[in-house]
Amino acid sequence: MPARTVLTHCPYCSLQCGMSLHEADGVLRIGTREFPTNRGGLCQKGWTAAHLLAPGERLTSPLMRERRDGPLTPASWDAALDRVAGEFRRVRAAYGPDSAGVFGGGGLTNEKAYWLGKFARVALRSASIDYNGRFCMSSAAAAATRAFGIDRGLPFPLPDIASADTILLAGSNAAETMPPFTGWLAEQQGGGGALIVVDPRRTPTARRATLHLQITPGTDLALANGLLHIVIAEGRTDEAYIAARTSGFVAARRTAAAYWPERVERITGVTVADQRAAVSLLANARTAVVLTARGAEQHSKGVDTVSAFINLALALGLPGTPGSGYGCLTGQGNGQGGREHGQKADQLPGYRRIEDLAAREHVARVWGVDPAHIPGPGRSAFELLDSLGEPDGARALLVMGSNVAVSSPAARRIARRLAALDFLVVCDPVLSETAALADVVLPVAQWAEETGTMTNLEGRVLLRRRAAPPPPGVWTDLEVISALAGRLGAAGDWDPAPERVFAELRLASAGGPADYSGISYERIASEDGVFWPCPSPGHPGTPRMFLDGFATPDGRARFYPAEHRPAAEDLDAAYPVYLTTGRLLQHYQSGAQTRRVPDLREAQPEPFVEVHPDLASACSLEDGELVRVVSRRGAAIGRVRITESIRADTVFMPFHWGGAASANLVTNPALDPVSKMPEFKVCAVRLEAM
Repeated sequence: MPARTVLTHCPYCSLQCGMSLHEADGVLRIGTREFPTNRGGLCQKGWTAAHLLAPGERLTSPLMRERRDGPLTPASWDAALDRVAGEFRRVRAAYGPDSAGVFGGGGLTNEKAYWLGKFARVALRSASIDYNGRFCMSSAAAAATRAFGIDRGLPFPLPDIASADTILLAGSNAAETMPPFTGWLAEQQGGGGALIVVDPRRTPTARRATLHLQITPGTDLALANGLLHIVIAEGRTDEAYIAARTSGFVAARRTAAAYWPERVERITGVTVADQRAAVSLLANARTAVVLTARGAEQHSKGVDTVSAFINLALALGLPGTPGSGYGCLTGQGNGQGGREHGQKADQLPGYRRIEDLAAREHVARVWGVDPAHIPGPGRSAFELLDSLGEPDGARALLVMGSNVAVSSPAARRIARRLAALDFLVVCDPVLSETAALADVVLPVAQWAEETGTMTNLEGRVLLRRRAAPPPPGVWTDLEVISALAGRLGAAGDWDPAPERVFAELRLASAGGPADYSGISYERIASEDGVFWPCPSPGHPGTPRMFLDGFATPDGRARFYPAEHRPAAEDLDAAYPVYLTTGRLLQHYQSGAQTRRVPDLREAQPEPFVEVHPDLASACSLEDGELVRVVSRRGAAIGRVRITESIRADTVFMPFHWGGAASANLVTNPALDPVSKMPEFKVCAVRLEAM
């Protein structure tokens, strides 16, 4: 077989780094590619991504169990698909349409996310659909939408990061979660720029900061209000910008008045001097960028926290100003596109609201159905999972692109809900922890075995190209959806060719906030991606948003003041330590893929618990020994790693492992009232030596 090279993108984070895949003698190898986001750089996960395509632990035949307590055994595709369709028909007939549910993922291509939403609403006629992006981007999305009228993670391209005089980065350890992004930070600092990092840990990202604000977990909202207080008190606000481009500042100023520096120091642990230094770096900058990520967002007050950082950015006149702005570092590979086209419980394609009558009529025309047949909004991700098997919950569930048994908060509780289902079907390339619980497992293609589009953290729509066929016996997710839609008698076009699905997505998104109608596979390939909104083939795309106004009815951005409130679960005598969670350089999400890559597994073979020396001494813990981290919901086990990089009242645990090592056995499912984001980033625990 002659050697060939395919230009494509990494299967992991939202940078969607450009890479090449070289095939020679039937073996695929990763190579570099000059692409605007990563400029040839890749992280360790990217360099080892070809291992995901190796036979190893790949599933190559459907698996099915005849009874709930029986083993999973190989089955034919026809038998498996007939079983799935039959079970969905049975529960719908017995319990109603919403008893059939769908749970998607933020790593699925735009085509798959679009079709999952269409499948749930047309083939199943069900409102029971949501996705794991609810656990990732929902707080920032909700806050940005109510402030700016639209949400795009970065409403400006990555080079604006490198050119900013000052960057405030709240809740991101980008050096480990998306290493090539730090190239932009290095360029920014190399040019004399200042980097402020807000994090309870002294992470590799915080170590490179000009100023590290080592905050008490769960107090980011108070800090943001406090920084705004200083901006106002010192006369640093951009009065002309506020008057011309915003509304609601008076209320925000009134709220900020109560967050004087000494009070904020007591709440957050950040000294008055450091608060003032942060404001000085921001206010004296010619251009500045405020960025948030999961550390600030994964809280039961995540939307208000992001709003407070947006308020700070608005007071300084940053959003919609060339070279400045507010943005969110999207996490999952298609965390942006995955929430735009209909797999979210309250949305239709093009980022349309499902309650909007005009939106329903437009999408119904594309789908060839009556608008009245499109269900209304359903439950959010955790609410959907927590109601499984209940009288008013889903009784049969299709999971695609998510490992909910590991990634959900209060994971033991969700495992019980999965067990309460009448029927569970999981599409997965490997036997993940969730797939191992299923009645039917359908083996599906990996990233380089199918073509599709992704939308990265900048809103740049990219083309991930097929480099090799799936192993014999493996189908693509689109082929699975098509086969099930056919068996269920669904109306409309269900041709699984990715470009054909994308063409329909373009029509469905046309005129919506996230308008892809002017984007084609040909344009993406020739232009290194196209930024949405792009409403016509002749439109250049929109790298920078809000330059001429915001997507609100009056074109003004909105201040949304919010009072700080404690974590949903604060410390007490029984649980005297904060737990915070996060990612590692070598692993990704639930670890279902990366734990199967030898180089990554050897580099980080097991979970650990970071403990400050003072806390370790108080708990009689030694470095390297096992410790049990106990909350009101359960216990997780990890190996002690004593370090001065974390606060003495806080421990850190990565969330990439299942079983007894799963950090999400411990985390708190308290939900943000707006975004329904669980409070992953802070809960009260105690440490027990083993």
